[in-house]
Amino acid sequence: MKYLSLLVFVFALALVSCKSDTATSADTNLATPNAPAAAVATPDAAALPAVPTGPTTTIAFAESDYDFGEVMDGDKVEHVYKFTNTGSEPLVISNAKGSCGCTVPAWPKEPIPPGKTGEIMVRFDSGGKGRVGGAAQTKTVTITANTTPPDTRITIQGKVNKEETAQ
Repeated sequence: MKYLSLLVFVFALALVSCKSDTATSADTNLATPNAPAAAVATPDAAALPAVPTGPTTTIAFAESDYDFGEVMDGDKVEHVYKFTNTGSEPLVISNAKGSCGCTVPAWPKEPIPPGKTGEIMVRFDSGGKGRVGGAAQTKTVTITANTTPPDTRITIQGKVNKEETAQ
């Protein structure tokens, strides 16, 4: 009986609170019929990297996945991903972000002309990632550029071993 009366109370409260005619601060983020789509704020908009504006192009990687094999816990692995701007407009990379703090990319900040190549260097720090017998690791780097779609992912993976300690 207690649960039934609690359920009725919550339902009545929800019903009454939905009939409010006054706008709240949460209502200010809602789209209006005449507002452009870009004017609608989303809660995660500040966390997203800015996509370059203007004409779009295409990008092609020589390899988008790299397997570094087996390394020992604490080793640092670096790999260079080569890419080509296969479109007809300059390629502008606005951001490259690793899936965790152990994966750090470095990318060209200047535009890459059509038909030209560029490189993204990715460094993976295996410190604290190992396990006796090996621990599989797969990390991604998300590249945001003036491409369609704006995000492209490359992957670095391998196995991180850790020496067995004497007890």
